Amino acid sequence: MAKLKPGKHRTASSRAWLERQINDPYVARAKREGFRSRAAYKLAEIDDKFHLLKVGARVVDLGAAPGGWSEIAARRVGGSGRVVALDILEMKPIAGIDFLQLDFLDASAPAKLKALLGGKAQGKVDVVLSDMAANATGHRQTDHLRIMALAEAAALFAREVLAPGGAFLCKVLQGGTETGLLAELKRDFETVKHVKPPASRSDSAELYLLARGFRGGRTEE
Repeated sequence: MAKLKPGKHRTASSRAWLERQINDPYVARAKREGFRSRAAYKLAEIDDKFHLLKVGARVVDLGAAPGGWSEIAARRVGGSGRVVALDILEMKPIAGIDFLQLDFLDASAPAKLKALLGGKAQGKVDVVLSDMAANATGHRQTDHLRIMALAEAAALFAREVLAPGGAFLCKVLQGGTETGLLAELKRDFETVKHVKPPASRSDSAELYLLARGFRGGRTEE
């Protein structure tokens, strides 16, 4: 296992992160296979098991930068499919992917995404992906609340744009999925479950919430 020499300006936590990156086989694999991030393998492993990204599918990727998930999605849906991506951070262009640089919690973000998808009549999609996460504060409850706010916003958007039978995949934190969100997803999707792909580090509280079989067309009582 490679070790870093103590750096003058490095904190213990940043040194630990760098050592973990250096020794991570998925980081090495991403470099070798030309992916932008190790996160690409998380989506690839989930899709290998659940087959979300079919050829010709229309996909929205929220929290896309630096582009690992978008790369996997674009490869799997092929030229007949479409991937629209969003992130608050800049993302270098990827062939065939439409990118919008914007904070998803900005009030204008959902409408701008829908316009990019072709408006109300043409804008239905097959899969909504969200790997969004707020910057960690180190305070577990605060971090949980922040990531759940993103998950809930992504779920609301997914229910607005998904075609019947569509799927929604989003990042949450272990032991922290709100019962309200789960209840809403179980009402609107045929199956809802937590998944943790092998590429997600075992010491991480990260989990993914996968909802499949969007019922669509539900009216409020």
